Amino acid sequence: MEVLTKTYSRLGFSGLDTAEMVTTMNKVLANYHVFYQKLRNYHWNVKGSDFFDLHEKFEELYTSAVTNIDEVAERIRVFGKTPMSTLAEYLQVSDIKETGTDLTPIEMAGQVLADIETLDGFLVEVAEAANEVGDMATMDLMNSMIRSLEKQHWMLTMWLNNSKN
Repeated sequence: MEVLTKTYSRLGFSGLDTAEMVTTMNKVLANYHVFYQKLRNYHWNVKGSDFFDLHEKFEELYTSAVTNIDEVAERIRVFGKTPMSTLAEYLQVSDIKETGTDLTPIEMAGQVLADIETLDGFLVEVAEAANEVGDMATMDLMNSMIRSLEKQHWMLTMWLNNSKN
């Protein structure tokens, strides 16, 4: 029976093993920060008959986003790297863009759905890179976030479909 061995450095992963993950995790951080601020904007500025539903949902989402941001930044630190941490960097790197305060509730929900899809794509990239190097902890973290975002996407999609009818 052949025994597989791995060269151990930091937690068993070399800088090359984690480079792609760290780069993409920094993109996750940038996108999550802009997403977080958009959710705060929407939470504060939603109006109309959907106020109570969306005000509460946006708060739930931004509270979750803060936790996920911290988890991703700390995972980057586990690999001995420094997470991206300035607003200027986030705005430059993020695919998610800011919006104004004058959106309708339906437009806000649509923006959140699109942003969840963007975040999901980056989380999948990190999970795939982690899988390639056998990093089960990062895969688990990303899969947990993916699962949560996909549930939120489904719920908002159902709300949005109901609101348009």
